[in-house]
Amino acid sequence: MIEEAYRVPDVCKIVGISYRQLDYWARTDLVTPSVNDAHGSGSQRLYSFQDLVTLRVIKSLLDTGVSLQRVRKAVAYLQTMKKRPHGVTLMSDGEGIYEAHSPEAVIDLLNKGQGVFAIALDRVWSDLEGSLAKRRGKAATGGS
Repeated sequence: MIEEAYRVPDVCKIVGISYRQLDYWARTDLVTPSVNDAHGSGSQRLYSFQDLVTLRVIKSLLDTGVSLQRVRKAVAYLQTMKKRPHGVTLMSDGEGIYEAHSPEAVIDLLNKGQGVFAIALDRVWSDLEGSLAKRRGKAATGGS
């Protein structure tokens, strides 16, 4: 199967960034085109769909106020992932960037993938209700 390649003008329109941004990110190795990088005058950069995903994530993080330096660290971490990022949720508070696998498993991307403590309050509520119901059932039947 031949992967579709996207030219720079199309990438800029699709992602919603300027040519200058895209060019800067390519020259500084934030995102290099994986289909074909420019090699001198007359050659053109060609980006893959995965490159478009990465570029859109970068733009979204920058739009929320995350610094380019922090975005670089997050992108570097994401590029080390062995799996496709499909199904991954990223969160940011403007300072940190986090990957959420589930309500209980949140990874701090800027701190070398360190786990962040999380509690799903709805699960605590349900578990506690279940425990109390079992306890009441045992008390009603004379169990301890």
